Amino acid sequence: MDLTAFLAHVDAGRTIVGGSAEHAFMHDAAQDALRVVAELTGGYHAPEEVRALLSRLTGRPVEHSVALFPPFSTEFGKNLVLGPGVFINQGCRFQDTGGIRIGEGTLIGHGTTLTTLNHALDPARRADMTPAPVVIGRRVWVGAAVTVVPGVTIGDGAVVGAGAVVTKDVAPDTVVAGVPARLVRPTGFDSSAL
Repeated sequence: MDLTAFLAHVDAGRTIVGGSAEHAFMHDAAQDALRVVAELTGGYHAPEEVRALLSRLTGRPVEHSVALFPPFSTEFGKNLVLGPGVFINQGCRFQDTGGIRIGEGTLIGHGTTLTTLNHALDPARRADMTPAPVVIGRRVWVGAAVTVVPGVTIGDGAVVGAGAVVTKDVAPDTVVAGVPARLVRPTGFDSSAL
């Protein structure tokens, strides 16, 4: 098992069976991610050092316009894609094994959790995990302490109110809030014009 094969497996939405080669690969890859995250959160780093660590974590270049305020944690790293101008505030927790894509100019509030794996409901299969990506569009504002569950897409220009638990897709240019998150109103802006 290598990274390309593993990403093809999870990006296809196929189950990571407990004890399988995919499961072992995921745990081994987590050790690499945890080392980088420990370095990232272990002391002060200038913005360019933070971006260099993010690049090591994700295995891809990170735009100069991306900013992240530690502490930050993720358990995999290699299935996280950050667009230009993304800002991630302190205390965020990402579970990116199933894939997290964050679009250009998006703001992620402090203490936000993005999750991409569900465990099996059957107790005999509880170690099995089903991946489902979180996709956040362009110029989205995710408020503080938001939780986004696996498989959710948040459309361009949307606003997610602080403390919301997002369990369903969010339409572009809308405001959602609450537990579970519900439509509050349109933003009154057309993000497609930006």
